Amino acid sequence: MKFSFVVCKGMNVNFPIPKELESYVEVQLRSGDYASITDYFLALLQKDRQRKESQAKLTSLLQEGLDSEAEPVNSAY
Repeated sequence: MKFSFVVCKGMNVNFPIPKELESYVEVQLRSGDYASITDYFLALLQKDRQRKESQAKLTSLLQEGLDSEAEPVNSAY
């Protein structure tokens, strides 16, 4: 299976889907959650972007916590 779609004006994406993933992609399309293979891959790209943005936010918050003043932990905590 070869997949090709236009991401935005002037940007075409074309790549082969490995045999071991073809049936998985076909099941996703038959599920009715996606109108086309393009919709499916665009959804994957959006989820990837959201995941990376969430990871960056979490990393930032963790660093903020590490950089903050420590408070002693006691039984009242």
